Amino acid sequence: MTATRTFRERARAEFTQEIKDIARRQLAETGVAALSLRAVARELGVASSALYRYFPSRDALLTALIVDAFTALGDRAESAVAKEAPDDFLRRWRAACRAVRAWARESPHEYALVYGSPVPGYAAPEETIAAALRVPYLLLGLARDAWNAGRLVEPTGVPELSGDLAEQASRLAALTGFDGLPDTVLVRTVTAWTQVFGATSLELFGHLKGAFTDDTAFFTASVDLMASMVGFRDPS
Repeated sequence: MTATRTFRERARAEFTQEIKDIARRQLAETGVAALSLRAVARELGVASSALYRYFPSRDALLTALIVDAFTALGDRAESAVAKEAPDDFLRRWRAACRAVRAWARESPHEYALVYGSPVPGYAAPEETIAAALRVPYLLLGLARDAWNAGRLVEPTGVPELSGDLAEQASRLAALTGFDGLPDTVLVRTVTAWTQVFGATSLELFGHLKGAFTDDTAFFTASVDLMASMVGFRDPS
């Protein structure tokens, strides 16, 4: 019975992966609006009803693709950071940001799925949240570790937080487990995260064409400017 169950589980996992692979290819070819279980079933050569045992709806399949995309991005960023010296927070920041851009360039349709236009009629369920938070938590974790190690400097010329924003930052820090991070550092890090993803999105969707002749140089400068704003400094 155990061997039979293992075979069935393996077969189910393989067929589930095949469904998702075809769905990802269709996303690239026709866009998310055209994604349907019927279209996937047609390419698989099976009745669409056969897919309902794996994904009860188009939205369930879409959710699986979104979780996979966030997971792949999180894996890439965390792996890049792990290769750098634990106490070199600036290099770890740079590595995480470069990994985000590299993955986006290699997987533009998956990136667009999670960071592009919202899918009409689709509301992402809670099961996507943990995967979606991996990269922002990674960046916040770098800021927290650098702060705890006394390796963050206070940048000059940064405006103070308003009372409302400071209160919201404190609440966010408590909710996310980063309550040891000063409100100002948390807000600067979140701001830096939005800039890094903004630069990635603008490049990927062609909005920087004609502005800079070297997208890599612009992205690198953006990453370092944001690192400076957060307060990272070169250990040397």
